[in-house]
Amino acid sequence: MRADRLLSLLLLLQNRGRLTAPELAAELEVSIRTVYRDIEALSASGIPVCADRGPAGGYRLLDGYRTRLTGLTDAEASSLFLAGAPGPAHDLGLGAVLATAQLKLRAALPAALAERTQHVQDRFHLDAPAWFRDADPVPHLALVAQAVWEQRVLRAHYRRWRGEVHRELRPLGIVLKGGIWYLVALVDEAVRTYRIARLLAVDLADDTFQRPTGFDLAASWAESSRSLEAARYQGTAWLRVSPQALKLLPMQFGAAGVGAVDSAGPPDDEGWVSVQLPVEAQAVAVSDLLRLGAEAEVLAPVALRLAVAEAVAAMANRYAAPWATAP
Repeated sequence: MRADRLLSLLLLLQNRGRLTAPELAAELEVSIRTVYRDIEALSASGIPVCADRGPAGGYRLLDGYRTRLTGLTDAEASSLFLAGAPGPAHDLGLGAVLATAQLKLRAALPAALAERTQHVQDRFHLDAPAWFRDADPVPHLALVAQAVWEQRVLRAHYRRWRGEVHRELRPLGIVLKGGIWYLVALVDEAVRTYRIARLLAVDLADDTFQRPTGFDLAASWAESSRSLEAARYQGTAWLRVSPQALKLLPMQFGAAGVGAVDSAGPPDDEGWVSVQLPVEAQAVAVSDLLRLGAEAEVLAPVALRLAVAEAVAAMANRYAAPWATAP
């Protein structure tokens, strides 16, 4: 590991020029004292590292020196496919490997092209997690990723909404969707999807398996997403919404809310409009629609309108009761 870190330090100095000890420590995720020791080790091995003192000082390589140690390992080459997603790469245990691979690649490029890659990196950043939601805790992600890389059977204890189950999985791939990690795996010859945050315990078996011939993770995920989307919505609600609620629909309901806005009819005398909104099962639809408060009215279907009215009446009765003191 220290040899990898020394190479990373060398490539940082080659690619970026003068860097201070605190800057190097931050990049390498080590202490400043470790940086001092590593600088001494590089100098002892014949690398011409110069130390400039003063407020504008730092460490740099002697002018004109360039290393040729830029070959990529298998892990580093594989990690480059995550170059646009440093956060997920770190979650998968590939953060340091990716950083080293990028440094090696930039060191091997002609100066003009290396400058261009830095130009792009300075101007493009991918932030995978969705807004206003904390990332799932995924303590088992690294082990799941290892099972995927090595094609190892994974014994998992999983929490479903109907209870906990034990499964023997043959992991085929990992997907990051809206900041949530999913595992795509074979179970009894069927491809299933598991939310990694709901894995309560995992055990990496010694058994290996063969991936299905021609399996395409991206195509499989796309098909699974289409099926889930089709099964998710079980009807359409006709709503009368205020101008404020119309603005909230895309934020509250995503793509379905955007479609509802597009379906809006002409405003009435109060400025309210009628829209069509795809909804899930009635219990879920009631909960979702109550988020719009008094800014929306369900017109149809009648059963959904009555269910929302019952929920509103129950809330009114609850708040009409004598004031309850907080525990």
